[in-house]
Amino acid sequence: MLKRFVQYYKPYKKLLALDMLASLLISIIGMVYPVVTNKMLNIYIPQKMYTTIVIAGVVVLGLYVLRLLLRYFVQYYGHLIGVGMQSKMRSDLFSHLQKLPFRFYDNHETGRIMTRMTSDLFEVCELAHHGPENLLISSVMIVLSFAYLVSIDWMLTLIIFTCVPILVVVTMYFRKRMRAAFDARRKSNATINAAVESSVTGIRVTKAYTNSQQEMEKFEAGNESFVDSSKKVYKAMAMFHSSTAFVTDIFNVFILIAGGLFLYAGRISFGDYSTFIVSVNLFIAPVNTLISFMEQYQNGVSGFKRFLEILDEEPEEDAPGAKELTNVKGVIEFQDVSFQYEQTKEVLQHVNLKLEKGRKVALVGPSGGGKTTLCHLLPNFYKLSPEGGSILIDGTDIRQLTMESVRRNIGIVQQDVFLFVGTIRENILYGRPDATEEEVFEAARRANIHDYIMTLPKGYDTEIGERGVKLSGGQKQRLSIARVFLKDPAILILDEATSALDNTTEVLIQQALDELCKGRTTLVVAHRLSTIRNADEIAVVLGGQITEQGTHEELMAKNGTYKALYALQFRDNDMFE
Repeated sequence: MLKRFVQYYKPYKKLLALDMLASLLISIIGMVYPVVTNKMLNIYIPQKMYTTIVIAGVVVLGLYVLRLLLRYFVQYYGHLIGVGMQSKMRSDLFSHLQKLPFRFYDNHETGRIMTRMTSDLFEVCELAHHGPENLLISSVMIVLSFAYLVSIDWMLTLIIFTCVPILVVVTMYFRKRMRAAFDARRKSNATINAAVESSVTGIRVTKAYTNSQQEMEKFEAGNESFVDSSKKVYKAMAMFHSSTAFVTDIFNVFILIAGGLFLYAGRISFGDYSTFIVSVNLFIAPVNTLISFMEQYQNGVSGFKRFLEILDEEPEEDAPGAKELTNVKGVIEFQDVSFQYEQTKEVLQHVNLKLEKGRKVALVGPSGGGKTTLCHLLPNFYKLSPEGGSILIDGTDIRQLTMESVRRNIGIVQQDVFLFVGTIRENILYGRPDATEEEVFEAARRANIHDYIMTLPKGYDTEIGERGVKLSGGQKQRLSIARVFLKDPAILILDEATSALDNTTEVLIQQALDELCKGRTTLVVAHRLSTIRNADEIAVVLGGQITEQGTHEELMAKNGTYKALYALQFRDNDMFE
């Protein structure tokens, strides 16, 4: 883990070297005061060297001005190093998140992911900046101050140094408890963020069902967990700091007693004793800094570990030697496809289905039968196991094609439309970012939404709000269709694209979809059977298998599941439409 952390310093090697040099000089300057104090008490003052006293004071002042500038450099540029590293880690994490499969997002809440990208990496940034400085400054100060104390009186130095092993043992003991406590608090903090993200995103549903109290209860459960874990953290910190502070207090007791006895016995002079008291603080202060640094170290290490947990997730990868899908005709074939999510029961069982070029095939059946799963498998969102059959596009197994080229040639319109924060223009351009303005207009016209957009004060530059909250369901759906028109794929997936719309809006959307389907191989998941009566072929998916297949007329004549579904949906003058 250390090696992976250190690699983020590489772009800042020169700046880090200067930062460390400045820190070293700060440490050395810190030793000037006790040395000058010793000279003052033992030589300059007794011998009444007034000019030397003034010169020594001016020199010390000049060095302190230099230390002021060095501290500014360390604080400013040191933090820039930390921020730069944090930015690179965040970019690496975001880039990796783009490559992770659907399975990862099925099992990880957005709020928890956000915590790792924000607060966790902030703690890593603080460690990246303060860690090397604290270690260098404190280490140098301990060595220099110890050497200087020995030069004053080696026996008195060894007496107080006997406390150091005790301090090390106490530190190591409580560090383990702090690490576990900090890890637990980070997890509870992620739980709170996940609850907030879910609640804010679904605030309209919460208000519609008047379930604010229930959301508060869920939030408070996470909040209480955070408080409990924080109590454990602060208890570990309190025990750590109070115990280590007590040990450092013993330093002063030893100095007081031993130094007083040595002074009484005439072993050291009053000037040396005074200097020793001043200098020993130079020894104790960096020791305390290292002790305090342990808290920051635990925070930073915990954050970096959680960062690596996601970074070590296996990304989607093309098969060795995977080819680009080009000159797509759009012939699709599912051959003996079986699939299951994680350890759950099999969702699809030995499915065989073929879509000829430019034809529309509809999938119907009860919810949970596997229709949407088939749609997710075609763009390779979920990987088929080697024994799970094959999905072919133009005769080539999609596992032998690059995922990007497959997805580039497939357009998807879903029931739950996702629009990004931004303008109408930006959301349509998501289909093809390099499209011209006229191509955007044409895509919107074909999706039956251009005229509406032109009635808006800002037209295509109108902000649509988070997830398109300022638009109606039909408007959002038509924007998503315009996006697919702009993409111009050879293969189209319509996953219950009109099931959430009213009849009037559905007519407009259906016209746009019919236009979109022209010349494209289309796989339709339909809830409203009226929308797929004219499909070239209809497949009934039941319990993960295709139980019936044919045109509308052929399936009605079979008097099977399809006819029963059709009769149920259209009884009593289409009361269910």
